[in-house]
Amino acid sequence: MSLRLLRYFIFFLGLTFFGLGNAIAVNVQSLGLHPWEVLNVALFEWFGFTIGTWSVMCGLVLVLIVFVVDRKYINIGTFLNALSIGPIMDFFLHLNILPHETEHWWLNILILLTGIIITGIGGGIYVAAGIGAGPRDGFMLSVSEKTGLSVSWARIVVESLILIIGFILGGPVFIMTFAYTFIQSPVFQFSMKLMRAFIVSLEKKRKEQFEIPL
Repeated sequence: MSLRLLRYFIFFLGLTFFGLGNAIAVNVQSLGLHPWEVLNVALFEWFGFTIGTWSVMCGLVLVLIVFVVDRKYINIGTFLNALSIGPIMDFFLHLNILPHETEHWWLNILILLTGIIITGIGGGIYVAAGIGAGPRDGFMLSVSEKTGLSVSWARIVVESLILIIGFILGGPVFIMTFAYTFIQSPVFQFSMKLMRAFIVSLEKKRKEQFEIPL
């Protein structure tokens, strides 16, 4: 397998984990979801379709905005991300094999934490593959560049606005909504670091194999 194909395999593996983690979280949504999922669930409850469909539609809207504002943040990975995560999430939800909400709050929290951690792992994996930033990440970077805000503050502002819209529409906002980033970000960073080290080691071995001894 070529290194390019390997990167795409790793990219889609990360997207699969990301979609799986989101699906797990949606099944215990009463504890609260990530702001973007709060919006997706709210739109689903208002207008139908599926949660994954709204994820795709929101992603494509962001791609269009970024394309108009600063298209340098758009590449093949941006489109693949926007078009893949929603259907992957819907697929796992349709299988109906994931744990659902129970009568025990501690078990529900454990299920949600599992979803958050899997999502963080998936995010780190697909970013490490180097195929491209997702539509939401590209949007954050565009906002940061155009406003002069740091990326962290741009994320806070954008996700706060998305959360408010989702809340007004009746999306699932609760305690874990505000804990999401604090749990997911360290997992994301750790996962990305490990996967990047793995990819670099593979590339190094590949290079050594093709070196011609003098």
